[in-house]
Amino acid sequence: MSVRMNNDRGSIVIDTNVVATYAGSVAVECFGIVGMASVSMKDGLVKLLGRDSISHGINVRVNGGRIELDFHVIVSYGVSISAVAQNLVESVTYKVEAFTGMEISRIRIFVEGVKVID
Repeated sequence: MSVRMNNDRGSIVIDTNVVATYAGSVAVECFGIVGMASVSMKDGLVKLLGRDSISHGINVRVNGGRIELDFHVIVSYGVSISAVAQNLVESVTYKVEAFTGMEISRIRIFVEGVKVID
């Protein structure tokens, strides 16, 4: 799947994996986010994803020229989840919209786990 934009000089096609990777890199820079999570449907286990597979914790959909993002994250123990989520939404919205030139219509955040940071 890809994101397509048309302008007076032609069209631009961005693969949704590019959007997911960029959004994931923005997300892990946010305070309180430990990383992206992968949930195994077979056994229900949650796995912290490394930097090389960060896009697997994000689902990207394009509806009517607008982007929808689902984040599966692991947060730091002791932080306010609502504050972390608000920061994530604001940062990702601003940076992904500037990166793609498209509007973000929805961001859903699924907190899959909590991790104590030493």
